[in-house]
This record gives sequence, C-alpha cells and structure tokens, in this order.
Amino acid sequence: MRYSDTDRQAVGFLLGLADEDTGERIRARTGLPRRERPRASRARIDRIWNWKPLPASVVIWVLEQDDPELNALAWRFVGPDLALRRALARGVPFGPGRTKALPVRPVHQQQEPDVPESYVRHGLVGALREAASMASARAAGSMVLTRDDWETVGAAHDELPLPGYARWVLSVRPDCPPALRGRFGSHPKFTHRLRQAGVLDGPARYATTHAPASQVLEVLSMGHVLFPARVRDAEDALRPLVRDHLGGREEAWAVLVQLIGTFHGTAPELVTTAGAIA
Repeated sequence: MRYSDTDRQAVGFLLGLADEDTGERIRARTGLPRRERPRASRARIDRIWNWKPLPASVVIWVLEQDDPELNALAWRFVGPDLALRRALARGVPFGPGRTKALPVRPVHQQQEPDVPESYVRHGLVGALREAASMASARAAGSMVLTRDDWETVGAAHDELPLPGYARWVLSVRPDCPPALRGRFGSHPKFTHRLRQAGVLDGPARYATTHAPASQVLEVLSMGHVLFPARVRDAEDALRPLVRDHLGGREEAWAVLVQLIGTFHGTAPELVTTAGAIA
C-alpha cells in the first residue's frame, strides 16, 4: 500500500507510542518505515511552513530552541506579526534563561518593521497607553520583545490598567507570560480571541484538539527537532488513547492507515474511530 509522506510520518508518530513489538508487527504489515531520524526530519522541516498557518504557540515552541536556521524558516511564517518579525530581526532569544542575541541573516535585519513614532515620543508604556486603535496598539505592542519588557508592562498595568486595545494585542501574543495574560482579563471574549490567535497552554492541547490529525501528527513527528523539550507532553496525552483503542490489534492499525489520509478530525477522534471500526 502506498501512502503520502505526511501519512507515513503521522502513523509513524503514533506507532512510536505503542510497545516495540506492536511497532515491528505493524510496520511489517503496512510497509511503513521506522521513525525518521533527526537529520532526515530537519531536511524535511521546510515543507511544514508551506501549510496553512500553524497555531501561534507552535511557532513559539520552535523559536524557544534559539536555532538560527529554524528562525530563518519561521520568518516566512510569521507574516504580518510585527512583534515576532521585530524579535527575529533583532535575534531576540526565546529559550528559558537565554539572553545573548542570536545570529540573524542580513536580509531579515533589513526587513525589521519601522519603530512606531509613538514609541519614539512616549516610550514603551506611554505608547501602549496612547493606543486608541488596534493598529496603533499592534505597533506599540511590537516593541515588547524581551522578558524585561514584559515585566515593565506588567508593572505598569498593575499600577494603572492598560487600555483595552493594548491589553488585547498583548494578551493574544503567544509569548505573553500566562500570569500577565490572566491579569489582562478573563472575559469570554478574551478566551475567544486566544483561540482565534492559536494560543495554547501546551503541546498536549495541540495534539488533542487541532485538526486534521495527519498534519498535527506530522508536526509532532518532527517535535524531537522542532520543540524537543515539549513534545513529550503531546506523547503523554496521546499514548493512553493509542494503547486503549489500538493496542496490538493489527486490524485496528490497518483501519487507521486507511482512514488517516482523508480524516478531517483530531488525532483522538482518528484513534478512537479506527479502534471502533476494527
């Protein structure tokens, strides 16, 4: 049986969550290869940035690796996001505890968004307080880049709440500290905005709620390269489902392989459906 590369890697990721004996038997039956080696994954990563936009938090997990090559790939994906474009152009590190600027390609340095005039006139907090529209708030918010900037913004907000536009654009930033986001507001509209922006509380959420399953699982199959410190959370979220609904049943895995290429639901829905059909 022939499969697309996406389907092969997606099923391979799920097989990696089963026991070793099951993986060997299913690979022998279906002709699927062993899990891809890191070097091969890295050579294939470029393609994922040509899909429909990934959730914003997934991009941040990638940037947390502070890998200049991955950052160069991510540059094409962040599009009109002024804050991330500015951070990438300046080599701002995202990994925990890192402060040293990263190497940046000259062409990306030259494409940094213009510094907003309001920031020049009023400084960081002043520009955020002056924001009277979404456009001006996005421009001012694009200057919030480092952990020190976020601490400054948090202190200013605690002293006097920031205007709604400023809180909105900062709260939907995937790199906004969760504690500060909580102080910005808890209205249902905020939750809706976060969902629209693709802000997630972790890889487990991505693995279990996003679709289509084949694309999500392929991204996770490259997690050992894209976000190795976080991919285990996704594996832990899906492993019980794989064992309960597929286990060592070859017929269930065969059904999953047949379904995955055209299945539009989430990974848990795919696994449970395959198990039920079998």
